[in-house]
Amino acid sequence: MSASPLVSVVIASYNHAEYIEAAIRSVLAQTYQNLELLVVDDGSADDSVTRIEALASEFGFDFRSQANRGLAATLNEAIARARGEFIVPFGSDDIMLPERIAIQVAYLKGKLRVGICAGNVEFIDATGDQLPRQVRHPARKLSFEDIFLNLRPGVPAATLMIRREALDAVGGFDPEIRLEDIYIELAIAHSGYEIHVLDDVLARYRMHATNTYKNYPFMVRSMLATLEKFSDHPRYREARDSYINSMFLKTAACNSDLARWLLRQLPFSAWNLKTLRGLLRLHGRWSRA
Repeated sequence: MSASPLVSVVIASYNHAEYIEAAIRSVLAQTYQNLELLVVDDGSADDSVTRIEALASEFGFDFRSQANRGLAATLNEAIARARGEFIVPFGSDDIMLPERIAIQVAYLKGKLRVGICAGNVEFIDATGDQLPRQVRHPARKLSFEDIFLNLRPGVPAATLMIRREALDAVGGFDPEIRLEDIYIELAIAHSGYEIHVLDDVLARYRMHATNTYKNYPFMVRSMLATLEKFSDHPRYREARDSYINSMFLKTAACNSDLARWLLRQLPFSAWNLKTLRGLLRLHGRWSRA
């Protein structure tokens, strides 16, 4: 690793016209100088392309637009062009703090077995204002099982910095998996690399109406498909049942059709307190219907 390794930041933009400029400018404002920015618009229907073109003309970063191909495929194609020793996939609706890249590069120096470095986030609303409730977790080193079984706080996607060698070792992002961050964390940890999460706040995560995590059907399909990629793991059934229980509890009060589907996927032997609490919520929803 050189004293100032090249870092490639990749932004896949999709219908985030009102946020994309802030995301791009936050990358361009990094105190770390040796970085390249690649932006790909993946078939946005809003005026994202016009806004990005204006910024690309002003600052000279790599920008391409394409018909919609999906996030994983878009990231893989951009990363194939990237030259960096470290890859930073970054959301088109989030904001990097100015010292973010410098902090992560300094931490990774000499730690060749660390495949992913991440950190804490600050939560902001759609307009960019800080939300009153903030959660900050201590520094931690996560194993495959920590993530697979959700044993410890996970990895904020807005703060991922991935060692290129680790990414290449697992073949990049899987185009079949639409929840790309969880998959790549599991794949890299499964391959033997370490995942370290710093206690530094590295990015602002924007919470708005179209955040992926709010789309429960999408999250369930994607997470179950991700877990299935590691179905040969001896604790796969435990991981799957634990996730289904958690999502059953979450959806019981707001999406009864999805909740009932989840309950049908859960063997009676895997029922626990979350299952019972979910049934009470579901029953309360039925009672009000």
